[in-house]
Amino acid sequence: MAGPEAAEFDYIIVGAGSAGAALAYRLSEDPKNKVLLLEAGKGEHPMARLPVSFGLFIDKPGVNWRYFSDPEDGTHNREIPVPRGKMLGGSSSINGLVYVRGQTLDYDTWGQLGNRGWSWDDLEPVFRRMEDYRDGDDGTRGSGGPLGVSEVPDQNPLYDALFAAAESIGIRRTTDYNGVVQEGIGKTQATIQNGRRMSTAHCYLDRAKGRSNLAITTDAQTERVMLDGTRCTGVVYSRGGKRTEVRAGREVILCAGAIASPQILELSGIGDPDVLRPCGVQVRHELPAVGANFRDHLMVRAQWRLSASGVSYAERVRGLNLVGQVAKYALTRGGFLSLPSAPMVAFVKSRPELETPDLQYHLIPYAVKDPKRRKLYEFPSMTIACYQLRPESLGSVHIRSNDPNAHPAIRFNFLADPIDRDTTIEGFKIARRIVAAAPMDKYRGAEHSPGADVDTDDAIEHWIRANSGTSYHPMGTCRMGPGPNAVVDDQLKVHGLTGLRVADAAIFPTMPSGNTNAPAIMVGEKCADLIKASA
Repeated sequence: MAGPEAAEFDYIIVGAGSAGAALAYRLSEDPKNKVLLLEAGKGEHPMARLPVSFGLFIDKPGVNWRYFSDPEDGTHNREIPVPRGKMLGGSSSINGLVYVRGQTLDYDTWGQLGNRGWSWDDLEPVFRRMEDYRDGDDGTRGSGGPLGVSEVPDQNPLYDALFAAAESIGIRRTTDYNGVVQEGIGKTQATIQNGRRMSTAHCYLDRAKGRSNLAITTDAQTERVMLDGTRCTGVVYSRGGKRTEVRAGREVILCAGAIASPQILELSGIGDPDVLRPCGVQVRHELPAVGANFRDHLMVRAQWRLSASGVSYAERVRGLNLVGQVAKYALTRGGFLSLPSAPMVAFVKSRPELETPDLQYHLIPYAVKDPKRRKLYEFPSMTIACYQLRPESLGSVHIRSNDPNAHPAIRFNFLADPIDRDTTIEGFKIARRIVAAAPMDKYRGAEHSPGADVDTDDAIEHWIRANSGTSYHPMGTCRMGPGPNAVVDDQLKVHGLTGLRVADAAIFPTMPSGNTNAPAIMVGEKCADLIKASA
């Protein structure tokens, strides 16, 4: 299709990530729709097809926005890294590939908050439509959809011991945590098929690129949306030092993610006047909730030495062994290079009286020494990472100035709510109980981090605040719902404006119970349904 300067488009989508790529694919299915997809990053990186690239991209300039949070007292005044994908596929091209739909409770809560059409019964068909998953609970999973999903095939006696250890302390085995019941421990379902990362760039955009009614423009940073009174008429973006205005005949849809979508709104004069005016931005539309309701999962990573050799990838990728892993991937599409960030996951209740799990665990057959470089410890090791599924503490994302190139201020406010603190501490204790169970006797070595001397609740809390980081699941900054505490309605339309929607993880009213990539893709699919119905 001709470039964006050539014609007016029906729809302009800002951000070619998890939600934006899915939305562009669905809207351009109708040849009558002229669609422009703007992406600030470049095309998909050649290494992105390797699942292990999540480690290579964790701090890589060019494919990663490399945001940092502001220092906060509650996390010992540390600047916590906030990686976000900056290329076609967005964060689906750099993430850890763990596929989690979330609990039915999550979406029924959304509906109960006044978001019609967002309860589980409404969204389950959308999840099924987007999936290509050949196993799992009958009648609840999709096959033949664009998004490839498979269970991790990697085998390891350490996994067997961890399964047995978890079962010995009352954690059930599950064959499909994305099915009817989430609770239990199982092998990870990942956005991987045949050893290849299933990013939305590959699964959605590669299928749509040949359509004459879809234009994809990369290296295009959206600076603001254009308003004519209360109607959004298009966007302004910069590319190669040139600023371009492009108009939308019908709608602009922001799919830039929970960090950038509120930033673009605020740069456009849409937001809280008390935020905008000090930054030199003219208030065009007062909407105080923009940038509020920010949540993420606080990840606690405990590490152990292993007393048995041959089961930790810390050994199996060291020195010449790495050559063998490369050869294994080339021949079989298996081994270390084919793994997601965790080959095993568990969903657990911190208290038996709970209706559904409130903790998630990632069980990993190695330990990372240097998170920036993803350098592993030399000794045999393993990690159990955990986080509270539905945190209550609220942070914010707001612009610092009227400069579109300046990163926004990110404030997590982790563990501000007592229930978050108590649940996270209990989650850490449960991880220790798994490793201490008898089936792990053959493999268990000393606890490397934090160490056995961190043995009281106060000491555990201190260590968590000083060492834990984000799980890379930012959400909620353009909250969906009725009333003044929301940014968009249940049609994803920005309150008080026409021709402008937000469709990404920013709209989540509450945190889904798990990794957020699958729900973000679902939002892109759902937005396409809403637009088609309204058109």
